Amino acid sequence: NYFEVLEDTKEKVVDLLKKSVRPEFINRIDDIIMFRPLSRGDLRKIVSIQFDIIRKRLEETGIKIDISEAALDRLAKIGFDPQYGARPLKRVMQREILNELSKQILAGTIHKDSVIYVDMKNDVEFEFQNLEAVEEL
Repeated sequence: NYFEVLEDTKEKVVDLLKKSVRPEFINRIDDIIMFRPLSRGDLRKIVSIQFDIIRKRLEETGIKIDISEAALDRLAKIGFDPQYGARPLKRVMQREILNELSKQILAGTIHKDSVIYVDMKNDVEFEFQNLEAVEEL
């Protein structure tokens, strides 16, 4: 049972603390909270939430954006660190998505009323398609 394993692990953590930390410090600890590792599903939800934040920010400026499942999977993969969990994800989103969008906005290829689709060019590169420009051709 998951909860039995959790309690057993919690007891082991307390025992380790008692062996390595002074009693004065242990008395200051109110509770120990155990977290389970993030699953792939958890990571995808986190990536989707972070991308929705970007989408809403861009919609305020009149730019619409969508992303493929493959691109979401890639962000989840490179935005996860076994030691730090999903903490690196915001930096990855900044580097891989926002920086490129910013460059294209400054270059004038993305503007108000643009519709952008983010997909994978290959296994490692993101591709930003301006659907408005494609429709004009």
